[in-house]
Amino acid sequence: MAELLTSEEIALQSSTLSGWTVEGAKLRTTRKFKDFIQAIEFVNKLVAPSESAGHHPDIEISYNQVKITLTTHDSGGLTQNDFHLAQIISQIS
Repeated sequence: MAELLTSEEIALQSSTLSGWTVEGAKLRTTRKFKDFIQAIEFVNKLVAPSESAGHHPDIEISYNQVKITLTTHDSGGLTQNDFHLAQIISQIS
């Protein structure tokens, strides 16, 4: 089980992520695209890095918007795994 980050560690790491917010024990971002097809293409690009990391985001799709939520469920909050995957996702267009 991954170790939970302290509130200080969360604040420090979240300050380096553009477009992400910390909401309780979750890290969230919303990406907007031209249309549904582009939104789905983006979601498909998340599969390989998520599988490689062994860490999977919660994904919500609403037409051209993709909401991504990261948390480490088995640890009950935010861990280094969440911030690592958020950095990878931030680089995907």
